[in-house]
Amino acid sequence: MRLFQNGSLYPSYGARLRILTADCKTFAEHMDGLLADRYGAMHVLEPVLLRQPEAFFANGDHPQVQKMWAREQGMPDKATREDILLAQIEHHRTEVFYNTDPVPFPSSFLKRLPGSVKHRIGWRAAPSGAADFSAYDLMVCNFPGVLLGYRAAGLRAAYFAPAFDPEMAPYAANTERPIDILFVGGFSRHHHRRAGLLEAVAGLSPERKVVVHLDSSRLTRWAESTLGRLLLPSSLRRPDALSRLAGASVFGRSLYAVLSRTKIVVNAAIDMAGDDRGNIRCFEAMGTGALLLSDAGRYPEGMTDGQTIVTYADADDLLLKARRLLDDPGRLGVIAKRGHETFRRLYSKAAQWAAFEQLVASLSSPNSAPRKP
Repeated sequence: MRLFQNGSLYPSYGARLRILTADCKTFAEHMDGLLADRYGAMHVLEPVLLRQPEAFFANGDHPQVQKMWAREQGMPDKATREDILLAQIEHHRTEVFYNTDPVPFPSSFLKRLPGSVKHRIGWRAAPSGAADFSAYDLMVCNFPGVLLGYRAAGLRAAYFAPAFDPEMAPYAANTERPIDILFVGGFSRHHHRRAGLLEAVAGLSPERKVVVHLDSSRLTRWAESTLGRLLLPSSLRRPDALSRLAGASVFGRSLYAVLSRTKIVVNAAIDMAGDDRGNIRCFEAMGTGALLLSDAGRYPEGMTDGQTIVTYADADDLLLKARRLLDDPGRLGVIAKRGHETFRRLYSKAAQWAAFEQLVASLSSPNSAPRKP
């Protein structure tokens, strides 16, 4: 299988990536540097991480690096991001196009793919507005409610999950964990419930060592500016207690490192998640050996309240359970260890790749539902 995986980058990761790849002279060197930092590695398929020759990886939304590839191939400087991604796919002779960033590359883009592409699979685990995914043969994610929405829209959809990154193993083995409670995640107008929970967590400091790393949206940053405070509602700003505590966002191995120094990772679903749970932070916390304390809901296999994770009902329950766990390090350690071992066993990279191969095989079967035009 000649696999092409397209990913995306958070804009706030850009500064770190520029430092990591400052000495990189070629597209290949840059991608090696990116993959070595393990950014998004849980979503990156095994042949890409192993740098197998039949697999190709790009971030179509990263114009500087994409243009580096285009210049190496003699493409004109005016080439668009769609033109470059299409040229990469054609150059690679791709058979399976796996896109974990389908909103910027919807059906209109897929209709331009070269004839070598046999199957088109998209990952999307959030509402997508009016985005048209009808030209994808299959949409995948690990949120059952989102999959139901795809099927209701007439799309073929299947469950597919992130996987344990083998590079997490030494981080999980760390026993020195001075951070009592950690939250890492985004903050935007879609995080009103999260804001209340995190404000409660911030109240545990200085009683406990609490660390918060927030990736705030542009609207939030604008709302917190001098002019924004005059023009925009206070609901768009972070609560003061949270703002005072919050540090900059962290990604890649920097994220692994801070998780490995943490006893409890607090997780809170975004407002639009419904009852579904299992965002990437759940997998990252368990993968690095921390205890996951997350809001109650419908979780993926292996994430069981009181056994491999702990769930809370509201802010008061979160504080109660956090204190109880920190006061009982033996129980905390047992649940965290069991969670890590369960996740590592159920969600290996080999198992993820085998599941992907099965999805591709199902698309090739005679009984496969036809792709919408």
